[in-house]
Amino acid sequence: MSMPTHVRIFEVGPRDGLQNEQGTLPAATKVEFIDRLSMTGITNIESGSFVSPKWVPQMANSAEVMDGIERRPGISYSVLIPNIRGFEQALAVGAEEIAIFAAASETFSQRNVNCSVDESIDRFIPVAEEAKREGVRMRGYISCALGCPFEGSVEPAVVATIAASLASLGCYEISLGDTIGVGTPLKSQAMVNAVAAVVPIQKLAVHFHDTYGQALANVFACLELGVSVVDSSASGLGGCPYAPGATGNVATEDVIFMLDGMGIQTGVDLVGVAAAGQYICDALEILPASKVARALGGSTH
Repeated sequence: MSMPTHVRIFEVGPRDGLQNEQGTLPAATKVEFIDRLSMTGITNIESGSFVSPKWVPQMANSAEVMDGIERRPGISYSVLIPNIRGFEQALAVGAEEIAIFAAASETFSQRNVNCSVDESIDRFIPVAEEAKREGVRMRGYISCALGCPFEGSVEPAVVATIAASLASLGCYEISLGDTIGVGTPLKSQAMVNAVAAVVPIQKLAVHFHDTYGQALANVFACLELGVSVVDSSASGLGGCPYAPGATGNVATEDVIFMLDGMGIQTGVDLVGVAAAGQYICDALEILPASKVARALGGSTH
């Protein structure tokens, strides 16, 4: 299959990018971050989550954030939810899209949500029913799709089985996540090919962390298969509270720069994303992990 001519960027910085940061950023800072991203041409922004603040304190003010952002036409502001209670909270703030999740590792599932993989999927059956009734779009995440911090390598067939289950619940798209960043290009292709045998590749997204510096190479490898949706985080923010050693997501700036150089359209303003990323990094008092953002330097301010 030939490379896609257009790639949709799914920006995960405000949720997946920030969830592992220490302390709690003020809601106003997150709102400003999201509003800046909204002006770059990005059409999907993961804006918060309704998980227990006891476990992910950085997301405790997600309701306030969702109430504060300026929702622009044509942009989907999604939230991650763990169960029916989380769905009710998302509905209360007017979320039009939710994300549900499962792991491709039994140990990771137990550490993350205190139940088996099958049980975690079963928890989303009432969520799926309510989402359909309320007209809320539902996206699915699979974590540890290429490796688990506790169990090691993960078989592609396991990922495919979970993807089929999430699709059967009504997820319009399945994001395949290399949570600990151990994937390499050929392994990434093997995993995507296995999933594409049961879920159309048009419904698949890839979500790479850059722990071992392989994220861009993995994105490229999956584009060769026809994947046309890439999860990424402004400035390369990210990490997982339940994945020791996991570092940030592939940086949105780096993905856009690569795609621009390949003549693949995204509709996203690179300089605008870098400026939004610099804003949140200044708030966190850290440097951007994005190599492109660093290369652009002061021109983004």
